[in-house]
Amino acid sequence: MSALAFAIVAPNEAKAEPGASSTGQAAASSAGGENGGQDTGQDNTGQDFTSPQNLFQLRYQYKTAPGTGSLKGTVRTVTTDTLYLRSDFTFDLGSPWKVVFRTDLPFVAKDPISSDHPSGDYLYGVGDADFQAALIEQINQRWAVGGGLRIIAPTGPDNITSGKWQMMPIVGARAMLPELSAGSYFQGVVRYDLSFAGDPTGKNISNLQLWPMLNISLPDHWFFTLYPSADIRVNYGDPVTGQTGRLFLPFDFSVGRSLSKDFTVSLEFGVPIVKDYPVYDFKTTTRLNMKF
Repeated sequence: MSALAFAIVAPNEAKAEPGASSTGQAAASSAGGENGGQDTGQDNTGQDFTSPQNLFQLRYQYKTAPGTGSLKGTVRTVTTDTLYLRSDFTFDLGSPWKVVFRTDLPFVAKDPISSDHPSGDYLYGVGDADFQAALIEQINQRWAVGGGLRIIAPTGPDNITSGKWQMMPIVGARAMLPELSAGSYFQGVVRYDLSFAGDPTGKNISNLQLWPMLNISLPDHWFFTLYPSADIRVNYGDPVTGQTGRLFLPFDFSVGRSLSKDFTVSLEFGVPIVKDYPVYDFKTTTRLNMKF
């Protein structure tokens, strides 16, 4: 489904905006750094933590992961389909500071097996909603830093979500890489997901999340991204099904294109390299960003 949606939408802009590539790249080069290539440029992917903007995002994710089988001690594959509605609102506090608020509302379809759901049929419902606030400083055209906090509420039903309140402190920095191409950058973000209340019978959550993202701008408004999600994990909480260690290290990448000044689409794939802490066996994500 992700690949089909990407194939249908991506070619449309080629006819709608002839010559847009050279114009956009020239604008990015002349403006320079964050303000030209990222904050107001056409090719902002929406993934840069330090480059907030007003946007609405539709995100569809398909993921498989180990889950409990019907017999005690057995493991089976659990499939999760999630449609996320995300909105970001940015407020300029005066140069060089900005604050950005983000909310995510997921809709989940999942086929787990548990004592009160032995059939393993698909369950449907609203997942755990979250709210995030972050403060960003644009140091200069190359460097930006930021910090924030995400709160995740247990709004989802049993067997679909964790049932735990969670807080996630976030710090990150970004360096523009005009040496590669106008709009390219490297971003390093560290997050820590920690549960602090909620269902006392649920697993306690405590894991470190690392996000070393390299975004490379390509001709004709295409872009390629290594680690577009914070999927490198080190688990210090309760073990999950199939866990043999603490580390989850995937190979994760995405490819996308800015269809116009306000619309960007991308397709992400992730497979594990080290899955001692099995976050997923396979993941694909389609994103459609609409700036306003």
